[in-house]
Amino acid sequence: MDLEVKIRGLMMDPATNMPVVVLKDVASDSVMPIWVGIFEFNAIFNEIDKSVASRPMTHDLLRNMIQNLNAELDRVVINDLKDNTFFAALWLTQQGEQVVVDARPSDAIALALRYDCPIYVNESVMHAARLNLGGPADGPSAEQLRGWLQGLNDEDLGRYKM
Repeated sequence: MDLEVKIRGLMMDPATNMPVVVLKDVASDSVMPIWVGIFEFNAIFNEIDKSVASRPMTHDLLRNMIQNLNAELDRVVINDLKDNTFFAALWLTQQGEQVVVDARPSDAIALALRYDCPIYVNESVMHAARLNLGGPADGPSAEQLRGWLQGLNDEDLGRYKM
């Protein structure tokens, strides 16, 4: 079963100084962090902030290609977690047929924002991520991260809160 999530906020991990997208289950208080690269973080932030570049950025290009191929992005699903790496899929419809494309979660989230389509996390992934809150190997412990995520408030998220 897939759980619908929303972006709760964008932050910098205080221990590793790496960007984090914090996803929250819409039906509960469960949150799940995903560490992303700085370029993907910027792509997500720029779409949330509605910043417009003079030329199409990579995720805008992908959106334009999907549209010009007469397809529609229906949803994205973060569907697996292996060795502290998340996996995702883009669910598209083209000419009445369902097409599923493998993607990095950060790219999938950036596209979902551009399409205003739902983001889901597989229930087993959410459960595993809650139990295994593991960022980079040299980062904080799972208990430290759990406490940090559960204690998030709007001031912590600053201008990146959703």
